[in-house]
Amino acid sequence: MPVILGIESSCDETSASVCVDGEILSNVIANQTIHEAYGGVVPELASRVHQQNIVPAVQQALLNAKVNKNDIDAVAFTRGPGLLGSLLVGVSFAKAFALAKNLPLIDINHMQAHILAHFIGDHKPTFPFICLTVSGGHTQIVLVKDHFDMEIIGQTLDDAAGEAMDKTSKILGLPYPGGPLIDKNARSGNPDAYKFPEPQIHGYNFSFSGVKTAILYFIRDNVAKNPNFIEENLADICASVEKRIATILLNKLKRAAEEYGIKDIALAGGVSANTGLREALTNLCADKGWNCFIPKFEYCTDNAAMIAIAGHYKYLKGEFVGQEVAPLARMPFAPQPPEGGAG
Repeated sequence: MPVILGIESSCDETSASVCVDGEILSNVIANQTIHEAYGGVVPELASRVHQQNIVPAVQQALLNAKVNKNDIDAVAFTRGPGLLGSLLVGVSFAKAFALAKNLPLIDINHMQAHILAHFIGDHKPTFPFICLTVSGGHTQIVLVKDHFDMEIIGQTLDDAAGEAMDKTSKILGLPYPGGPLIDKNARSGNPDAYKFPEPQIHGYNFSFSGVKTAILYFIRDNVAKNPNFIEENLADICASVEKRIATILLNKLKRAAEEYGIKDIALAGGVSANTGLREALTNLCADKGWNCFIPKFEYCTDNAAMIAIAGHYKYLKGEFVGQEVAPLARMPFAPQPPEGGAG
């Protein structure tokens, strides 16, 4: 019954988790509110707050799990991708903890961990399955053949879906973080009020830069006609933007699932917390007779539980790293698709 301590510090959440024999017993997340004043994550500030939060987060995770630090069998940590300064805090803590307790170290790819969050709890997909991973910096369609045998069959060529939502929130004058506010306002809006373009990108790849620009021009032109346009139509704008982004994602996902003949469909990453996207995928899977897998909200955003569960499976395979390990701001995920995308 391996006991894994998981550490996550890739961006602006400091998180610690304890996994015992594949079961998550604690998942502590310390959010950073300091970035709200700047309208986005400030890397230097993020790393400083990680230094303040890492020890209390780990202590609370051990306390919640009712596990003593002497019971830990291995330390799993996010090696990358992410903000280098933030990653450095988590990696350094993991190395120091492991060195002090003479424990093995397990390095985890953050994006793979988002996918492996589906193995927390009893509702697990079966291999092979397809996962749509959507976050602030990444948008990927991944063919998952085993816990660590994953192939990217499509990905964003420029902006990610989360970036498109973040930029839209800034255009609308919403405070940071804007993604949850778009979600909240969209619930009372008409998703068919306004039409935004769907990029025609080859294969299963994505591009959201054109959508972002179209939204910018749409808001600019309408505000020029009516200075109160945003205020009077905020819910409809948010709902329409949310629907367009969701349809771009799910149209590609549907094609991939049909071509590969796979019926287990998963959603992962921070944007998987978006209500509209979750509902749209649930409806798509119901219409197609597919099995739908969406993590609990606490396992969608950056969290250490997904690092700990990934560490559990690596521990069983005996895949460890030494004290010389260093964080990677850009960490290779899996074999890349051909130019222009697969399909």
